[in-house]
Amino acid sequence: MATKQNGHIVETATEARQAEPGPSVLALLSMSIGLAVIILAIVWFVFFRV
Repeated sequence: MATKQNGHIVETATEARQAEPGPSVLALLSMSIGLAVIILAIVWFVFFRV
């Protein structure tokens, strides 16, 4: 819980963020980038095929 010291509010980093970072953010980023690469590859082969 936040405390006051010398008139200033003191919080831990987790309290200031009000959440804990989890592996779900990394998974979401990896899946998004992978999906973007797949879509760009499909567009490339459909429109720029020689």
